[in-house]
Amino acid sequence: MVTSILHRTTGVILFVGSLLIMGALLKLAAGPEQWADVTACATSPMGFLVLFGWSWALAYHLINGIRHLLQDAGYGFKVEAFIRSSWTSVFGSLAVTALIWIVAMMQRGGA
Repeated sequence: MVTSILHRTTGVILFVGSLLIMGALLKLAAGPEQWADVTACATSPMGFLVLFGWSWALAYHLINGIRHLLQDAGYGFKVEAFIRSSWTSVFGSLAVTALIWIVAMMQRGGA
């Protein structure tokens, strides 16, 4: 039940985050001064938290979506398999998010 609620919640988070990305792209098109505002916001602690949360929501929604596709195909309906795949979605999304941010920090010199 919790993973189903999380899947729906991350879908909403991804929608709102997509609106924020659209706003950032409009600022990019508006010129360097407006883009500087976006980069200042994104590099602030709150901006980092929002970006990190959005990337986790993306990873979780992707992994849990694959889990749902497998269940639609008829796999993983036993209680043990269902619980295991639920935890795999949670921990797998945390691992993917950590990997994304470690690579990003290494590329940008932050690590």
